[in-house]
Amino acid sequence: MVRAFRVGAHAHAGQARKSGEPYITHPVAVAGILAELGLDAETIIAAILHDTLEDTQLSRIELAAEFGETVAELVDGVTKLDKMKFGSRQEADAESFRKMLLAMARDIRVILIKLADRLHNMRTLGAKDTSSRRRISRETLEIYAPIAQRLGMNKFKAELQDLGFRGLHPDRYRVISERIRAALGNRREAMGKIEAALTQRLASEHIEARVVGRIKSPWSIYSKMRSEHKTFAQLMDVYGFRVVVDTAMRCYMALGAVHTLYKPVDRRFKDFIAIPKANGYQSLHTVLLGPFGAPIEVQIRTAEMDSVAERGVAAHWAYKTDSGPANSAQARAREWLSALADSQANTASSSEFIENVKIDLFPDEVYLFTPRGDILSLPRNATALDFAYAVHTDVGHHAVAARVDKKLVPLRTRLESGQLVEIITAPSAVPNPAWLESVVTGKARTAIRQFLKHLQHEDAVDFGHRMLDRALDALGSSLDGIAPAVLDRFLAEAKLHRLEELLADIALGNRMPDVVAAQLVAARGKKAARTVATTAPSSEKIRITGAERGVLSFANCCHPLPGDEIVGYLSAGKGIVVHREECPNVAELRKQPERRVSIEWDRDVQGDYRAELRIEVINRPGVLATVASAIADADSNIENVEYVERDAAAATLLFTMEVKSRRHLAEVIRRVRRTGVVSAAHRYPL
Repeated sequence: MVRAFRVGAHAHAGQARKSGEPYITHPVAVAGILAELGLDAETIIAAILHDTLEDTQLSRIELAAEFGETVAELVDGVTKLDKMKFGSRQEADAESFRKMLLAMARDIRVILIKLADRLHNMRTLGAKDTSSRRRISRETLEIYAPIAQRLGMNKFKAELQDLGFRGLHPDRYRVISERIRAALGNRREAMGKIEAALTQRLASEHIEARVVGRIKSPWSIYSKMRSEHKTFAQLMDVYGFRVVVDTAMRCYMALGAVHTLYKPVDRRFKDFIAIPKANGYQSLHTVLLGPFGAPIEVQIRTAEMDSVAERGVAAHWAYKTDSGPANSAQARAREWLSALADSQANTASSSEFIENVKIDLFPDEVYLFTPRGDILSLPRNATALDFAYAVHTDVGHHAVAARVDKKLVPLRTRLESGQLVEIITAPSAVPNPAWLESVVTGKARTAIRQFLKHLQHEDAVDFGHRMLDRALDALGSSLDGIAPAVLDRFLAEAKLHRLEELLADIALGNRMPDVVAAQLVAARGKKAARTVATTAPSSEKIRITGAERGVLSFANCCHPLPGDEIVGYLSAGKGIVVHREECPNVAELRKQPERRVSIEWDRDVQGDYRAELRIEVINRPGVLATVASAIADADSNIENVEYVERDAAAATLLFTMEVKSRRHLAEVIRRVRRTGVVSAAHRYPL
């Protein structure tokens, strides 16, 4: 370490911080913070040298030769993080954030060094100008403090939050800090009496314990005032204590003792020992009704739990998995980072990956039981569908319903802590796009999107095959008639690896089937019988079942239904957009005949389709309910309703609903007309 200091001091010679101090004081302070946590020598050496690659002439090769490859990797990882700039959590550069989290997954010590670096920078933030202070403080509150919390490092998190609050809102920080000091001065005597009473009761039960008063931090007060809409007085009118004992069993004994001293407040007890938080935090939480009429919040934990709660993954540092049992925070962090690595491997888009990570970074957990008694932790507002995917991806894919506390519920049902959840599956069940609106966990969202993309690809390949075959048929050829060598050469020139990619491109509207067909025929060495512009389309239409939702979309201008005469138009990236033949927009689309696709409904049509119904009614109380009831009785689901026109005597309503076919819509119209309150009802647009 002395050698590392000498190398670092020499490399940073002549450099100074904004405060005027020699630059080497910063990396030494960072190393000191990590040394206090008891981290290993490699981490502390890397901390001393963490700015050398970015700010000095020292090279990575020299660093590795002098201190080893591991130290060089750590310094390199932190350097990449330092190059990142975050505007806010929402605007964070997705790819950079992704790299940061994957650097954590490879070696968690990278983020520990970065957190210590950020903590020292926040402690010395006063030397920066106002705009820099605000930017760095916002970054700290929105990125680094939540990461510290997710890693169980509550002491780091609390200091980062308070320093970030002070840098972002100095006046608010000052006012709240002064009020906290004043409030504590006024209640010091009461705190002393409660602490003495708790200590005496525990001693009388032969429970050796350390009782410490807890003080709320300025950031904690400020954020609760905003989120819970409480006054300062309401939040400070609570006494907080921590009871530290030697074993988990004594935690429960201590709980019984304090409950005999002061009455517990109903439904305010939480057992995080039996069910630890996602970051490994363990403690018993209870709220008591105190002698002064104010509630007393008590946390009861062992010394080991207290250490893990304060320092998280850095407590009793065990970096190598075979160097002894990791503490609960380390085990949970490894699970989280492993899940992150799996998620990024299955997520092509950086922004989608970050969307998933944000959910995991800022959780408010619910704890749920499987039928076997296992415990799963999910974010607040998680649904039964999230639970299904948390059990296993296959369980999620084939889920049809759930039993929550033995009651049958839909998959979109939101879950609450303590519930017993059982997922009902069916081999034929598969995900649908609507599921994405029902889930909140990254794992569920990634799995559903991956399945739908695969399904879309399969649909696109099948549909593209039919479209290309039809175009080749019009030229007197077929796909089977194109020699493999000709096809391979065409794919290579088009920079495609497989025929499936070409077919999917055609179905998604990225390539015109007639153009591809003409090029293939020409490449075969025989002149095409007709040019693309004059190619007569085949009279045979492509039949659709409606299940090809990955390739087909239905135009909102005319809402085509099974039974309508339809036509398709290729739209780049969207695939085929289906219109009714009589749609007013089709006249404009006819100007691009190369994009037209001749399609018709198959006999076996699936799914529900959107339709709009314009209804003129007598304007009187209850008319809306009467019409809605008639639509529901016809087995149609109403999506939206709005008043188009309305006066004292009459009103015009526009219903958006789901029907299965043109015939089904006709049945809905018949039922609506029979209500006696409707003067006219017709499909919209006509």
